[in-house]
Amino acid sequence: MHRSVDPLAPWRVSADLGIAGVEAFTTLRGQGRSAGVYAGLNLGAHVDDRPSDVAANRHALCARLPGKTKPVWLEQVHGTRVIAAHAPASLTADAAWTDRTGVACAVMTADCLPVVFAADDGSCVAVAHAGWRGLAAGILTSTVKAMPLSAQRLRVWLGPAIGPEAFEVGGEVVASFVKTLGLPAEACFQPKADGEKWLGDLYALARLSLARLGCEQVTGGDYCTFQQPHDFYSYRRDGVTGRMATLVYLQPN
Repeated sequence: MHRSVDPLAPWRVSADLGIAGVEAFTTLRGQGRSAGVYAGLNLGAHVDDRPSDVAANRHALCARLPGKTKPVWLEQVHGTRVIAAHAPASLTADAAWTDRTGVACAVMTADCLPVVFAADDGSCVAVAHAGWRGLAAGILTSTVKAMPLSAQRLRVWLGPAIGPEAFEVGGEVVASFVKTLGLPAEACFQPKADGEKWLGDLYALARLSLARLGCEQVTGGDYCTFQQPHDFYSYRRDGVTGRMATLVYLQPN
């Protein structure tokens, strides 16, 4: 399941969307100012890392973006609110979309699933933060509905998240997805030997949700943040840790 990272891109994992004018990626933890449990390119300002180190990491990231493109950093709450990154009324949200250049839609993760959306003609993009709570509550549905085109015209990339061999959950999580996605969701969980816990597949649950929305062009889903400590932060693995960022933006003309 956990794919190796491209050595030619030591600071990011690139999305394979194949759309001219659209750029999307997830940062890796290897190169950055942060130290200790946050060692590397920690971009999370809410995890008690030194503010000066986080600011330096964000500055280094911005220096790699084209022109005057700047990330819009959300205040994520595991909900279903989506904002327009180019005109946010509030930053409390778990997804953002835009049809403008100069802004990068961004979410931060450390096991949760980042989901990137892009119009097949490169006219608009979006990214969603899909932990299990947000995924079960419908964050992907909210994101697709916020975008000004049909789901069939979207290409979707599933960024690095905790894999199905490591995502242990209780029965309430299984029940939550069965309630929202029906019996097919049961196939996304494998019972453990103790009979009390399950191993959940966030990637499979996202694909099921996307298929129901009509999104047919879905790639990615081949990393495990928990099992690849050199490359990714993982809250489940380490508890106190940093955050990667997944960005998507329209290239300036």
